[in-house]
This record gives sequence, C-alpha cells and structure tokens, in this order.
Amino acid sequence: MTLVDVGANTEVRPEHLVQFAFMGAALAQVVHGVDHPRVALLSVGEEETRGSPLTIDVHARLTAATGLNFVGNIEGHALVDGRADVVVTDGFTGNVALKVMEGVSDKMIALLKETAVSSQRAKAGGLLMRPALQAFRDEISPETAGGAYLLGLRKIGVVGHGRFTSRGFAHAILLAARGVNGDITGRTHEALARAAALRKPGAALSESGSTVSAQ
Repeated sequence: MTLVDVGANTEVRPEHLVQFAFMGAALAQVVHGVDHPRVALLSVGEEETRGSPLTIDVHARLTAATGLNFVGNIEGHALVDGRADVVVTDGFTGNVALKVMEGVSDKMIALLKETAVSSQRAKAGGLLMRPALQAFRDEISPETAGGAYLLGLRKIGVVGHGRFTSRGFAHAILLAARGVNGDITGRTHEALARAAALRKPGAALSESGSTVSAQ
C-alpha cells in the first residue's frame, strides 16, 4: 500500500490532494507493478458526505477525474487490509497514521520477544518459531520499506527513517535504484500534468512535493 502524503505537507489545498492521487498511482504502477491502482481517500467515514470540507471537496474531484481508479473513502482501520493500492491524505494526518502503525508494530515485536522467553516451554516454542517470527519482523519493519519517496522533484529523493541502521540505508539505496529504473520522476511529472488538466477553470496550479510510504 502506498500512503501519500506522510509528512512533507501538513497543510494542503484540494488540488494538492488530487496531485497526490495521480502521483501515488504512477508510483504504484512503477514500484509495485499494479496496472490499475485503486486510489482511496482517507476520511472519517466511507460515505462521500463524511469528513471535513477539504475531504468532501477532494472526493468530488477524484470521483470526476478521468484516468484514475478512484474507489472512494476509507477509514483508518482499512489502511492495511488491502482495500486500496494508494491512500491519499494530507501530510499531518498521514504522518500521524504512519507513526501509529510503526508504534503498534514495535509493541507487537516487543511483546512477542517477552512471551518467547517467559517460560521454558515458551523458549522451546520460540526456537521453533524463530524463522517465522523473523520473517514477520522483517515484513513490518520500517527498514524493510527503505524509506519514502519525495515526489514532485526533478531528481529521485528518498527520505529515510531517523532510526535506520545500515540495513535500512541499504534498502533505501535499493528503493532509489528502483525509482531510477522505473523513471519515477518522469512518470510522476506526467501524472502532475494530468492532474493539472482537471483543475477548475481559472484556478492556478500549485505543485507540491509529497512524501510517500511505499510498502
């Protein structure tokens, strides 16, 4: 799932979120190989009339957008259930959501470690489960994702996590290489041009870079 924005823009206008939707879809095609990415808008309800004036406005714009597979609103609990390939929100909300997911993941790993050494029986079971638990930890670790692309630039930019070790930086380099090989810069600028064609008559296009968590 690609979450955009996750921190670059804490305050946005409706046209920014439309741009994020198109750029996120382009990224999902290049990075995840999804032919027709399902794009959703993060809100407090699935109904098109639920949410802030901003999300209601953006919902209408995305519904009317051509060349975009918009599937409507989703709530926070649906971020990880595979309902959408791209989820669009402002950077403030996206960053809070990302940090909550990271915190829950860290707590789950800590609880598993505590449980695995809580008794002799648990230790024996932990040894048997070690390969599976290692794979689980790798799946939910922020380091595995390699960071987040900073979209809207003329060159590839990857923002790493503040707690990255050498493993995280290695994945960040691989993520950057995938972006170069897939021409993420060119594809997202094409997406921005398509989003610009949808703006309301007389409205100025304000391009805004965005960070995305592509996991």
